[in-house]
Amino acid sequence: MNTDTQPLIAMKDVERVFTTDEVVTYALTDIAFEIRRGEFVAIEGPSGCGKSTLLHVLGLLDRPTTGSYLLAGVPTDEIDRAEQARLRNREIGFVFQSFNLIPEMTAIENVMLPFMYRGGGQRTMRRKKAEQALAEVGMSSRADHYPSQLSGGQQQRVAVARAIAGDPSLLLADEPTGNLDQDTGQEIMALLDALHEQGTTVIMVTHDPDHAARAQRRIQLLDGRIQ
Repeated sequence: MNTDTQPLIAMKDVERVFTTDEVVTYALTDIAFEIRRGEFVAIEGPSGCGKSTLLHVLGLLDRPTTGSYLLAGVPTDEIDRAEQARLRNREIGFVFQSFNLIPEMTAIENVMLPFMYRGGGQRTMRRKKAEQALAEVGMSSRADHYPSQLSGGQQQRVAVARAIAGDPSLLLADEPTGNLDQDTGQEIMALLDALHEQGTTVIMVTHDPDHAARAQRRIQLLDGRIQ
């Protein structure tokens, strides 16, 4: 298949159902869309509408109950969890609201983590790529600082560097400005804009309409359905 015309993401008839104590909850229903390489897409909606569940499915952190999800042409519902993990580590970078940095590791050590999970490349190569990623987000001077020595905005920049260090096909951002003040949040949004302009595919979950407006395309969720 021609990768120039093939969508990076193709979802069809995706549902995610949770069953606990005989209570059935439809978190996602009839989700269908395509996203092409290089797009910047915002997923928005009120709290509890299924945004994070959808992002977890997109990021191969969760499986749909039914339906199909192709990532980079791979039918993710047809591969086992080990292969899903390999695909996730190769294709996807994550930026979370809570930063998720390891407090005992310096900034550059945090950025090098994805390479450890991939199990590839020499340490010198991994460090060079981590240094390049930190430079890209303006954090070279803080490479040897620990998370506790960084502001919230600086920690999020390190988290973005970690997400892009391995050159993923897809950057998933889950409320990336949620723990930041307004000015710092705008700085992180400007960073995502710059990464998109360089060709990164970005999918961002947000409840902020101003942030969603910066995306090329917006997917509205309500009660687990696309509106």
